[in-house]
Amino acid sequence: MSGFASTTDLADKTISFDELGPGLYGYTAEGDPNSGVVIGDEGVLVVDAQATPRMAADVIARIRTVTDKPVTHVVLSHYHAVRVLGASGYEGAQIIASEVTRDLIVERGQQDMDSEIGRFPRLFRGKESIPGLTWPHVTFQKRMTLWMGKREVQIIHIGRSHTAGDTVVWLPKERVLFSGDCVEYGATPYCGDAHFADWPGTLEAIRALKPVALVPGRGNSLTTPGSIEEGLRGTADFTSDLFGIAKRGVAAGHSLKQVYDEAMSAMRPKYGHWVIFDHCMPFDVSRAYDEAKGLDHPRIWTAERDVEMWRALEHGTEMKSAELDG
Repeated sequence: MSGFASTTDLADKTISFDELGPGLYGYTAEGDPNSGVVIGDEGVLVVDAQATPRMAADVIARIRTVTDKPVTHVVLSHYHAVRVLGASGYEGAQIIASEVTRDLIVERGQQDMDSEIGRFPRLFRGKESIPGLTWPHVTFQKRMTLWMGKREVQIIHIGRSHTAGDTVVWLPKERVLFSGDCVEYGATPYCGDAHFADWPGTLEAIRALKPVALVPGRGNSLTTPGSIEEGLRGTADFTSDLFGIAKRGVAAGHSLKQVYDEAMSAMRPKYGHWVIFDHCMPFDVSRAYDEAKGLDHPRIWTAERDVEMWRALEHGTEMKSAELDG
């Protein structure tokens, strides 16, 4: 069989390091996972660590162009290997995550690590430097406030969307938001561990904050009202369009393969130009199909399940009945 669409995506991306306000930066990379940087009075907070310590070193190198303060905190917007396994590269930093995110690490962290490294070779450059799973030092339930000297940083478990543990970092005075993968811009949302029914409400909670700048999980930093709304609306439209197709397909008794084929046909004209569209869609449809059938808690992706699902949806081979029936 041919490999995952992502395994042929090997070209380096151009990194941007955009100032969003005094001491606030978005680290973005043409649709690769983003990071955020908040410079406080005595130290620096990084939002999302990158996939490997080697890749974290590039974030640190950008930080060093604007400050020599140490990185004291790393916030995990959620748990996916591609965002967090570089955390050990920020030596001495305190790692912060929602309690739900920590629970997901306990439940599926190792499987997620093995699965993602197999799917995205380019995003795990230097994977031999990963010491193992990333564990938070501090967890919180709904929200916590971190005072970096005079700078107030609110860390909010905003609601279920991309995962059950989704967390945003909000600077209330500056009105700058780091959204993680709750919001994407010109990039296909990965929905393999998503909660489709809850996602619209989570986006409304973000909109209600009225940010003047927003760093999405993937895509450019958004610094105008129009671009912020485009990011929010595009994410909402993609996820609601897909979930609608899945719900209608389940109601009609269609198989996962039938729903996938319908979704690809219906959604490619509008979203096919977004980065990682072909890679994400099999995972996205699989989760949407499960949720439409009533499975609230996303099933764990393993390297084996990844391959079996890919073969079934992209190449028409048989899946186990349990996989097809949810």
